Formats: sequence, C-alpha cells, structure tokens
Amino acid sequence: MKDSFIPPRFEFPIALGLDLGFPILSKLLFNIDGVVISKEDELRLKEIKNKRVLYLSNQPSDLEPIIAYYVATKIGARFHFMASRSIFNWGFGLVGEVIKRVGAFSVITGRLNRNAIKTAKQILAEKDGKLVMYPEGMVSGENDNLVSFMPGVAQVSFWGLEAALEKDPNAELWIQPSFVKYKISGSRDSILADIETSLSRIERKLKLYPGGRTLLRRFLTVGRVMLEETEFELGIPRSEINGKDFDYRLGRARHTALNLAASILNVKFHESDNAIQKLRLLFMAIDSLEAGSPLSSTPKNLTDQNIRRAKQLVDTAYAFIITKPKNLIQWPSAERLMECICSFEKHIFGKTEARARKAHVVLGPAFSVAPYYKLYKSNKKEAIQSLLVEMRKEMELLLERGKKESEPIVPPYSVGLDLQIG
Repeated sequence: MKDSFIPPRFEFPIALGLDLGFPILSKLLFNIDGVVISKEDELRLKEIKNKRVLYLSNQPSDLEPIIAYYVATKIGARFHFMASRSIFNWGFGLVGEVIKRVGAFSVITGRLNRNAIKTAKQILAEKDGKLVMYPEGMVSGENDNLVSFMPGVAQVSFWGLEAALEKDPNAELWIQPSFVKYKISGSRDSILADIETSLSRIERKLKLYPGGRTLLRRFLTVGRVMLEETEFELGIPRSEINGKDFDYRLGRARHTALNLAASILNVKFHESDNAIQKLRLLFMAIDSLEAGSPLSSTPKNLTDQNIRRAKQLVDTAYAFIITKPKNLIQWPSAERLMECICSFEKHIFGKTEARARKAHVVLGPAFSVAPYYKLYKSNKKEAIQSLLVEMRKEMELLLERGKKESEPIVPPYSVGLDLQIG
C-alpha cells in the first residue's frame, strides 16, 4: 500500500477564525445549539492545560472532533487529532485543507502507518502535547452505548510516554476520559411534533398506516417492515427465519449484508468475528480504497458500481446493528427516538438531516499512564489490556452520567396490547 499520509500543519489565522466563528459555524453546518460543560468539569479541564494528555472520547457521530476542538478552546490549548484518511478528500479536498491546519493528521481506519505513529509520538513527547483519540475506532451510531475498544489506543499511550521519557526522565502522560451526550433541542411538544412528521413520512413511503397504534408500536412496525424488505433484498430464505425471534432475524440480516460486502471487497473474516469486528475490517478496506491506497487483497478490477454496492451493504448492516428495539422500549427518550428516525431515513431515503441539539460534555478525573508503563516494560500484552480495561471503566462511568441528561418522552413499554416485538 502506498503511503498517503497527510501531516498536520498548524496555522494560527485559520485556528483563530474557527475559534471566533465556532458558535455560528457549528449551528449552520451541523445544527449544534451549543456545547455544555459543567463548572466542575471545566475545573478538570484547567488542570490538564499544561500537561501531556491523551484525550479520549466516545464517537456516536462524525461530530465529536468538532466538540473536542471546542473543549480545547475552553482551556486555551490546542489538540491534535487522528482523522480518517478519506475525510481529507471530502469537499474536493477542502475539508482536508482546513482540518490539517488545526492539528489533524491522517490515519487509515483500522491501521496505524509509520508516519501516523511517528507523528503521534512527536505530539505526546512535547511537555504539553495533547492528542485526541476515539477508543471505539468507529462511529458507533448510538449515544447511549460504547462498542468494544481498540487496543491501539493503549499502545499509542505507551509509545507516547516512551517518546516523552527519552526527552525528560520525569515525564508523565495523562489520560483524560470524556463523553459527549447530545440532547435534542426544543420543548417536549415541539420534539414530538417533529417525530410525528418524520415518522408519518416514513410510514407513507412504506405504505403503512398508524391506525390506533402507540408511538412506540409504530416505531417497531417500521423496523419490522424494513427488516422484512431487507431480508428479501438480501435473498434470505423465509424458511430459515420463519418462527425466529426479532433479535435473531436482525443478526441474520446484518451478518448476511456484511458477508456480501466482504465478498465484493475480498475481505476475509474469522469464524469468531462478531458484527463490530467485521464492520471494522470492511471500514478499513473502504477507507483505504477511498484514500487511493487500496489493501493488497482488494480486487484490482472493482468497478464504481461494485464499490457503491459494498458501501450500501455496509450501511444496511450498520443500520441493523444500531437497531435495538428493546433499548427503545425500555428508555424511549427523544434522543433514542431521533436516532431511530435518522437511521430509518438514511436507510429508506438515502439521507437524513441533523436535528437541533446541544452537546453535553462530561469528564472524569485524568489518570496517569505511569503505573501501567512499569508493567509494560515487562509484559506489553498484559499492560495494554490492563490500561484498556481502566479506560473502559472510566468511560462507562461517564456514559452513565450522560444517560441522566435524557428522560423518556413517552412512557416506557407503551407498545400497546401486543408486546411481541416484530
């Protein structure tokens, strides 16, 4: 694979312009109504201003780097970011020209090339160097969940501290866990009106009629019909799913779509790979292809139609990974309902639009990598796993804090008399 690395090239005028224009740009481009950070968490941020930091965040959408950029401005610091190589091609390359000037450098999804590793080390070797990473390694699509973490984030921590210790024997590296929770803007009535309008449009497209169904039942009905249409489109025999429960059928659909995409891109799965692991391998193949540096295993004769089909199958699988009816029934918040609406719209209409929302950023106490580094020198594998477990534990605590920002907008379990999902 040829090297297509794009290094950061910080330019103060560009950064200053983004700093000043953040409220307007974030609203116009992404429909963000503001970023909320508690006074307690602002104090935590101030404590890391002059420290060497690896800043961790969840990644339910594409917007978290923008939120992290705002966090940096709150403490008068600058963050560096690892960004998917394909992002630098967005907008005919204009996006790449901007983000590299505010600290972003490229990485192929699922792999760290040598230049990316070298750049990460150089950043973290500086006494106040700060690097943002997303341990999930992918956009999860769910704001109230964390998918499994990638071990690479722990490895980068140790590499960064090693590089820092070469310059300063007393160097420390701090892990700053954070969590972004989006909250839909507006009153309960205005949010429900938006949901009703959007859901009615989806029902008309699917030729469904709400009748006397509750709102939750209507969501479940849309999900069932989408699944049935997808099963037919994927060629899943009815004989193999008759009598199976909804969760089984969701799993069958997502794995069928992933396996079909893999056959197009010549991606090999292990028998034990779950849907998230399969998705990551496919994202790596697609990201490499879009970056102009296809994997050696990628077929040379892929047509644009082949690539579009592979992406469509990945999107289909992705939609059914984040479709969790039981979660919606148990806690039908405005945010979860809107996640479903956006997923439905993208699957049915091919596009969706961001609803107005505020980003609530919650932070845990920063912790040092030093204790884990002592173990790393004697047992790298165990140290990486131990640090990853600690990162996960801290992020899950923040996840629970973030969940409390939302309340059910309709009564939980209000699905009508028929409690059978699907």
